[in-house]
Amino acid sequence: MPHYVELLWNPEDAAHLGRKDRAPGRYSAYVPDELGTQLPQLGREAQQAAEDALAVLARADERIGSSGGYLSHLLIRSESISSSWIEGNSISPKKLAIAELLDGRPGGTGSTRVALDVVANVRATEAAIAALGDRNHQVTIRDIEALQHIIAPRLGLGVRTEQNWVGGPGWSPLRADFVPPPETEVQRLVTDLAGFITATDGNPVVRAAIAHAQFETIHPFVDGNGRTGRALIHTVLRRADALRNTLIPISTVFAGDKDAYLEGLTAFREIPSRLDDWVIGFAHAAELAAGNAVLLADDIAALDERVFDALIGYRRQHELSPVVPRSDAVVLKILKTLAAEPVLTIETVATRHNVSTAAAHRALVQLADAGILGRNKDQKGRLVCWTADQHLALVSLTERSNRVGAGDTEHAKPRLGPAAPAVGRVGALRTKA
Repeated sequence: MPHYVELLWNPEDAAHLGRKDRAPGRYSAYVPDELGTQLPQLGREAQQAAEDALAVLARADERIGSSGGYLSHLLIRSESISSSWIEGNSISPKKLAIAELLDGRPGGTGSTRVALDVVANVRATEAAIAALGDRNHQVTIRDIEALQHIIAPRLGLGVRTEQNWVGGPGWSPLRADFVPPPETEVQRLVTDLAGFITATDGNPVVRAAIAHAQFETIHPFVDGNGRTGRALIHTVLRRADALRNTLIPISTVFAGDKDAYLEGLTAFREIPSRLDDWVIGFAHAAELAAGNAVLLADDIAALDERVFDALIGYRRQHELSPVVPRSDAVVLKILKTLAAEPVLTIETVATRHNVSTAAAHRALVQLADAGILGRNKDQKGRLVCWTADQHLALVSLTERSNRVGAGDTEHAKPRLGPAAPAVGRVGALRTKA
């Protein structure tokens, strides 16, 4: 049975603490049960919700289909942005994409520590899916430690060796919202969790929901727990073949109602656990995120057609020959990859498409003059990159749709998240589902 253990708070070095946090006292730390590998029995409503969510995920994955290859990176960005919103870090899809391409190098590009943290989250999510998503791979505690280290590289590798806690008005477990198990229990519980993640039988939505809640309950690291735990959701879904082509950004829904998310985790930790409530909430979040991922795929396909038409219109207006570029033209190669590569430099285009820097520059200038790409300068007025602002705006729109709970983002405003994306010159964006 899950239980609480009573521990003593009496900090040796209290010089940096306020009066209330220096005060000694006793607090209760929650120790969850080990999970084993089998899924627990659920009530009829929770089981049905999980089955419905699994069906919706499968349909979305099938509908997105082959486009999932390029769409996944956009969705991973969306997931990582929202995952970090839950942690209190805010960044726009455009700033993230620029930081990701330029690797956070200083020089007035706008890269910040928040941007670099979210870039780490993108890479960790991709690493989780690529490595741990292989169902033939036996997930271990070392794998989970490595995943967290990608997300929070400034920390030492390994699980925590001290007590931590979550929330509260000060820096003391006596006033925390939740106190995870003592550090002496962490190795055992994470090893058990790795075995649970490795297993693939049963409904993967249920398994993903439980794995995520258990990870957040153990809180096995000093930092990066939320982002690592949300990355593990996709590991479970990929291992069980629930999603083959793409990633569904479930955290964008959690970020829309952080209070409901935390209430769901609290329900999971009650004694006895209200597991059904948590599974139902998780399943509904998965359904909403899946629906908006399909809308994003459709919108990107429509946007790709509009930007192609805009290019042809520009070439016709300026009497460029041929009006329709040859199939191997650099401008067309760039257009075909804008969803996957929405931030470009002369060097990346030249390398990606095996052309000269002069040819890359001419193509980028033509796309910018046609209103398809935006020019981005540093603080000194130097051009640093070109951005596909319409594609990046669609990611913002999807995040907002998930946060307000539907596809209508024209009149509803999410409590957290990016501002409404601007309508560009190429064509209007979707504002209603």
